[in-house]
Amino acid sequence: MTATLLHGATVVTVDRERRIIDDGAVLIDGGLISAVGASHALLAVTDPSVRRIDCRGKLVIPGLVDAHGHAGHSLIKTLGCDSPTFWMRTVTPAYFHATTPEYWYHDGLVSALERVRAGVTCGVSVMGSRPRSDDPEISLAHARAYREVGIRDVVCVGPAGLPLPHPVTHWSGGVPRRREVGFDELLSGAESVIETVNGYEGDLTSVFLTPFTIVPSVDPSHPSRPDVATHLTDDDRYQARRVREAAERWGVRIHSDAFGGMVRLAAKDREHALLGPDVHLQHCTGLSAEEVAILAETGTSVGHAPGGRAPVPQMLQAGITVAITTDGSSPRRPFDLLQAARAAQAANQLLADDPYLLPPGRLLEMITIDAAAVLGMADVLGSIEVGKRADLAILDMRKPHLVPNWMPVHRLVYEATGADVHTVIVGGTVVMEDRVVCGVDEAAALDEGDRHARLLVERAGLAHHLTDPGWRSNRREFDEPIEVTVP
Repeated sequence: MTATLLHGATVVTVDRERRIIDDGAVLIDGGLISAVGASHALLAVTDPSVRRIDCRGKLVIPGLVDAHGHAGHSLIKTLGCDSPTFWMRTVTPAYFHATTPEYWYHDGLVSALERVRAGVTCGVSVMGSRPRSDDPEISLAHARAYREVGIRDVVCVGPAGLPLPHPVTHWSGGVPRRREVGFDELLSGAESVIETVNGYEGDLTSVFLTPFTIVPSVDPSHPSRPDVATHLTDDDRYQARRVREAAERWGVRIHSDAFGGMVRLAAKDREHALLGPDVHLQHCTGLSAEEVAILAETGTSVGHAPGGRAPVPQMLQAGITVAITTDGSSPRRPFDLLQAARAAQAANQLLADDPYLLPPGRLLEMITIDAAAVLGMADVLGSIEVGKRADLAILDMRKPHLVPNWMPVHRLVYEATGADVHTVIVGGTVVMEDRVVCGVDEAAALDEGDRHARLLVERAGLAHHLTDPGWRSNRREFDEPIEVTVP
């Protein structure tokens, strides 16, 4: 692997001292960061044969870490988004009954391309809306696409929640074959994915065990009130025990959705609760003060998508590690973590009527070092420090909206977007340079992605969800009930 010296940059390290180095340099060797310092110092001691990249006018930051997103979503963007009530009920059957391994591969290419072009070097990919684990082939197809683009991928698979058994459809030679799968088969499929995909062709691919929610018996998408979330069922306890056993057997982390009421219920099963330092939970809207305390006491981490009202300031105050995530890229969320960070700040400041919450430094931490910590990877990712993996994003700051080039973290968080990312390095390999992705034919990938998206709409019968934009309407209204199609 060729050594590389980045020099002349403003380097925002997000290291322990939170150093910002003007006219800074980063030396990369063997896929790792081997030196960080002033340009003149590193230029003087670096072998002339080392490749040099002139970064004058540019900002070098740790590669961004997206701790929660979805596979499958990139090829259904905005489909059904005008009816949020029915969106999950629209897309979930499509994922389980109308997708092929080819769909998941081409979706993976589009997804990884969007992420790398936004400076994301590591992203979580839940396989579908509810995680799909009945067919390991689709996870392998997805992972292969990410591997070709060259960024890190955390594939998330596990039981898809209640009711069970769950109907699934496999396509072979254009012919669908439907069957039903129970909890044990879904968990077995997830374990097959771990065995096949975890560490796929190197260290770029990881697998987390991901039940849809930590307590399947209550509402899987909204907070449950105390008079509803009253006790754990046999299904709840069985899931927790089996997931815990599998995670320990394979040595993998656990990721899942959680909402108010679930955390308190989960904690009742002290032996097997899906809580703890090896768990990160997404959403966590509607948590009570008691549940915030439970997360803090158990060392459970949280991913926050700004579309939901989670007690982020209270969680941070309690010492909980919180990452800002995109939850992308559907129905209408891009994989742009800089936009997500601004949205999270605006939402939390508005809800608390406090314009001082979540300053830009904290926001950057929540999409770099804190996001890496949420994934259990802070020892190797999330900051620019000697010995860590060389995952870096380089932004072009010589643009009207980013000048003057002072207060670099403010400029980055408040003004930059993923479109300002110039070059991306993952594990010491340049995977995008001057906004050209190196490992794949981007034009062909986008053409094929569009084609497979349209094939999905045809197979799933979803053309009626390609709706008009609501011209001359202040609020969308419906003359007829939304039709939910099961392929």
